[in-house]
Amino acid sequence: MQGDGVGRLDAETVYVPYTLPGDRVAARRVGAHHALPVEWLARGPGHETPACPHFGRCGGCALQHLDDAVYASWKVDKLRNILSRHGFEDIPTAALARTPPRARRRAEFAAHRIGGLIALGFHARLSHDIVAIDPCPVLDPALVSLLPHLRTVLARLIDGETRLDILATHTDSGIDLVFTGLPPDRGRREMLAAYAQEQDLARIAWRSEHENLAEIIVLRRPPRALFAGVAVELPPGAFIQASLAGETAIAAAVIAGTERARRIADLYAGCGTLTFPLAAGSRVHAVESSGEMTAAIDAAARGARLAPRISVERRDLNRRPLTPDELEAYDAIVFDPPREGAQAVAEQLARSGVPRVVGVSCNPATFARDAAILAHGGYRLTTIQPIDQFLWSPHLELVGEFER
Repeated sequence: MQGDGVGRLDAETVYVPYTLPGDRVAARRVGAHHALPVEWLARGPGHETPACPHFGRCGGCALQHLDDAVYASWKVDKLRNILSRHGFEDIPTAALARTPPRARRRAEFAAHRIGGLIALGFHARLSHDIVAIDPCPVLDPALVSLLPHLRTVLARLIDGETRLDILATHTDSGIDLVFTGLPPDRGRREMLAAYAQEQDLARIAWRSEHENLAEIIVLRRPPRALFAGVAVELPPGAFIQASLAGETAIAAAVIAGTERARRIADLYAGCGTLTFPLAAGSRVHAVESSGEMTAAIDAAARGARLAPRISVERRDLNRRPLTPDELEAYDAIVFDPPREGAQAVAEQLARSGVPRVVGVSCNPATFARDAAILAHGGYRLTTIQPIDQFLWSPHLELVGEFER
């Protein structure tokens, strides 16, 4: 389900990327069940010239070789196949919401010194090798333009075998960088502060490989995101949707699915991506495991004088989901979990009487599992909105509506 071609070698299944039905290729085996094409002997229909010169080496995109109609159809068919395996047939499905090129505002780069050169970019497919990225047709141009300057400062920052991961987010108040790796000494801190000033960055923070909390190296202005017009100050590394187009499509589908609900619980609320749009017409209880995130929601709600409409609770929903008695206080539940899904939450919802549930997911497989739990408890999956937020990748976002 990753968009790879499927072939046979010595009676074993082998997955070959960048291929389509009807292709005949000579391939080099890499690992037990994967191979990489080295020569095309024949091409089947549906091919498109890739938009990026790095395609085939960079592991960031897997589907640029598909023409647009084949690509869109493959994404929706993938979703339908997953749902079908869990007993959901012929669910009304909205047209695929699309994210345009050059719209991704959040990306994690890898950096490593190789000899006298700095490799900065994304990992190659099935490898720890780094493919230098410049240009990139997926990323926000502000992130692409950052890379040459970042490579220069990394040449002074990285020595020996040091590897760094760099999370870059283009926020509404500027670019926010979080470095993960060995902590910097005083000289490197000063270097990063000068770099932030030179490139007009909003903030640079540093996180140790074995710690969750990030240390702020330089803060020139707080990175902010606007959710329904409310400015939320983002903690270092805070999760926001990968693109504004994706965020907008998700919020629109969630609002449509909770129409007329007066009391809503927003579970796995993050830093309020859905909390604030929902609060325009309802009272919302935002539940999130991160103390930094809940504090950010609370501060933004108070600053916007929305505190009477928005309440906040820090709670690990995987370990301590809301009970059926607690859920009865709400007319609708929204859940937007990480990729592993919301199994514990779904199990409690299945025992509740909440009339409407809206699930948001970046992983159709775990969504389908959780949807089956809800269906077993008496819910009916009424509609699906697929959202192609991760352009040219196998990943698919979705919003599903349930009702009793």
